[in-house]
Amino acid sequence: MNKSYIVENIRDFHLEHVLECGQCFHFARTDTGLNYGEYEYDIVANNRILHIKEEPSSDGVRLIFDNTEKWEYDTIWKNYFDLDRDYSEIKERIIKADPRLEEIVEENSGLRILNQDFFETLISFIISQNKQIPQIKQIVKNLSAELGTKFDVTMIDRLDSEFDAFFPTAEQLYIATEDEVRASKCGFRAPYIKDAAEKVFSGEISYKELSKMSTDKAKEKLMTIHGVGEKVANCVLLFGLGRREAFPVDVWMKRICEEMYFGVDTPKSEIEAFAYDKFGEYAGYAQQYLFIYGQKHKIGTK
Repeated sequence: MNKSYIVENIRDFHLEHVLECGQCFHFARTDTGLNYGEYEYDIVANNRILHIKEEPSSDGVRLIFDNTEKWEYDTIWKNYFDLDRDYSEIKERIIKADPRLEEIVEENSGLRILNQDFFETLISFIISQNKQIPQIKQIVKNLSAELGTKFDVTMIDRLDSEFDAFFPTAEQLYIATEDEVRASKCGFRAPYIKDAAEKVFSGEISYKELSKMSTDKAKEKLMTIHGVGEKVANCVLLFGLGRREAFPVDVWMKRICEEMYFGVDTPKSEIEAFAYDKFGEYAGYAQQYLFIYGQKHKIGTK
């Protein structure tokens, strides 16, 4: 019998805001969109596949974790979705730092930053370079299907999911040939993926060691991986290492910040330093809202 675990009245949370903002890629929306306020997704993470449903509740939202027992929620999913963190204070600090963001923060009040697996985050953002989100998701799915560990057959039948495998481990990608990795349609990123897998599998790049380093030193270490520049390293710091002060700057964020704060062409390093001075330990959250603000107001488009 399938078991479900239900959590009532969760504030500052919305599945669509959390999953569709470009921080994770191994998921699929499964609802029809016909029932107002209801959202359903399949998510592959932490060597598990989760079917999760969101419904309105009296004070926030209700989350239904299918095929999940209380201990799994307490030890895995509560942390993954960052449900123990008070986001009201975070939003207040961001709005205080830049009142222009108040409307965007309120419109996207359900956004949270996930606590994701370090290695999967690293490979996913190596893949992300010059790719749109649907393409990244497809490559992640391809890599998993071809090189990851397959789900138990009974699990697939029970969940009726489009996914059939977990994301590959560092060992699985290390053992795979470059051609096997390239078969995922990752293109020129294949040797970068191989180099990352080799460095993580050998222990040269270690989550444990990175966690002990300062953010700047951890970024330098990540950038020793072929194909990992400042933007990818900052994404890994923010989404895979819990460094909420990290502020990824891609071409769009650079344009947005230049138009909003500088007025002239500005080096990415200066933008990062400015963001930390302005938003402090919440710079990573501010980056998410700034990107949405820039999209809405067409800032940075040329």
